[in-house]
Amino acid sequence: MSIVRIANCSGFYGDRLSALKEQLEGGEVDVITGDYLAELTMLILGMDTLRDADLGYARTFLRQLEGTLGLALDKGVKIVTNAGGLNPAGLATQVQKVAAELGLDAKVAHVEGDDLRAANLFDGALTANAYLGAFGIASALTRGADVVVTGRVTDASVVVGPAIAHHGWTPTDHDALAGAVVAGHVIECGTQATGGNFSGFTELFRAGAPMDKPLGFPIAEVAADGSSVITKHAGTGGAVTVDTVTAQLLYEIQSTRYLNPDVTTRLDSIRLRQQDADRVEITGVTGAPPAEQLKVAVNTLGGYRNQVEFVLTGLDIDAKAAWLRAQLDPQLTAAEVTWAQTPARGGDSETEEGASVILRCIGKDAEAGPLGKPFTGPAVELALASYPGFTMTTPPQKPSPFGIYRPEYVDRSAVEHTVVHHDGSREVIADPTEFAGPEELDGDLGKRPSPYPAPADTITRRMPLGTFVHARSGDKGGNANLGLWVKNDGSDKYEARVQWLAKIVKDRKVRELVPEADELDIDVYVLPNLGAVNVVIHGLLGDGVAASTRFDPQAKGLGEWVRSRIVHIQEDLV
Repeated sequence: MSIVRIANCSGFYGDRLSALKEQLEGGEVDVITGDYLAELTMLILGMDTLRDADLGYARTFLRQLEGTLGLALDKGVKIVTNAGGLNPAGLATQVQKVAAELGLDAKVAHVEGDDLRAANLFDGALTANAYLGAFGIASALTRGADVVVTGRVTDASVVVGPAIAHHGWTPTDHDALAGAVVAGHVIECGTQATGGNFSGFTELFRAGAPMDKPLGFPIAEVAADGSSVITKHAGTGGAVTVDTVTAQLLYEIQSTRYLNPDVTTRLDSIRLRQQDADRVEITGVTGAPPAEQLKVAVNTLGGYRNQVEFVLTGLDIDAKAAWLRAQLDPQLTAAEVTWAQTPARGGDSETEEGASVILRCIGKDAEAGPLGKPFTGPAVELALASYPGFTMTTPPQKPSPFGIYRPEYVDRSAVEHTVVHHDGSREVIADPTEFAGPEELDGDLGKRPSPYPAPADTITRRMPLGTFVHARSGDKGGNANLGLWVKNDGSDKYEARVQWLAKIVKDRKVRELVPEADELDIDVYVLPNLGAVNVVIHGLLGDGVAASTRFDPQAKGLGEWVRSRIVHIQEDLV
């Protein structure tokens, strides 16, 4: 069966610069893709354009390309990246300049049409980008492009596009497209598929995986039917296992339906199998037509923020905090002031750090003024006039702007998905003609109750949830996403553990495990095929990562916290 080998070299703006070279030199690949855009990244790029309208793209991509473009052209490896951000045409021009300086003849195309700022559809939008699909990328490759630069396509589209171009799929090949979306979702975040940010990392160490080396970036071998094998180059660090792949599959999804501009992917159809060492097979994926509207990522300027941190040590921690707050609160003029304190660790510590807590004061306002000297000055002035042992963690900082993210939706007629081919010609990509019905887009699909019978009464033990459960968590705007699944350790108790997990994780249990979610809406979706449940906690992160005052504004550590919580586990499952 014909396959196309699609590698990843970036999971975020700031990822390992050497990854593109590593993927080119480490073995055979056909296409190398890079994902640079997140909700926060679009805000950062939007800030860049306020300073210089010619910016708005991920500049590190050019540094990656300088030492690798010649080798990619020599090997016939195509490069597809969404590093164009808010200015794909500008980045494409810069890529051509790099090629010219290196004496190379590179055919560079770019995809545009996602940027809706000029349409003035959303009040106060600093950025407003529709998520485009993969057929523009596919057309650019089919017409001979060596490098394709895009703006805000979906993360998976940089993988789906090359698969379309290689296999000749049409917009109605929904199962194949869905399979490629899954492959793209697995590799889009780079080394998160090969052992990075993985709750079972100690098991990889024990299994002898080369965790002392830089983790290898993933590769998807995509077949003509949309099935794939996730792997990495031999000799690189990390591992590709069913659990590392599951971790990324559950990352920042919502329901059992994963909506992409080209296809609706049924996550409850995925089947995983460890084919060989560092090779995980993905099969069985089915898809349906896409949704009629396109999602739009909108960022607005929310105002300014600043913070000061105090160290409280030893005895009378609560009294010290109360006195400091009583001294500072009346002097602060910011519109919003939030206090947060880390828990005390207990008495008689053998280190000063162990006897200390951090008290954080965060201010937010529509204007920068109240967060400059009027915010930091009163704090500094208390250095000799407040609690004993007064210490601040850093010198006073200047206020910084923050943004607010929100998702919106537009009709496809508001977006002109356009490819500017390497020869300068322009092509508008046609919209799909078939769309998903309400039964496929039902947000209750896969929600609890679970498909399993209630367990019989049995003896239980109080143990951490993570005894045999892995987790991966993250953010979707102001919502936190928490994926939990039973580890694939070969235990004959696996099926019983999956049933137990699906039964215990309900909205009430989530509120017990995450008390700050007590008043929030919670959705729980069951994915028996992955031995998993996916939890969406609405509003846990406020207005999103840039505006959140939460200790963990992107919920990256939420899963590890939940795994550490004590629950009652049936004794026969341990």
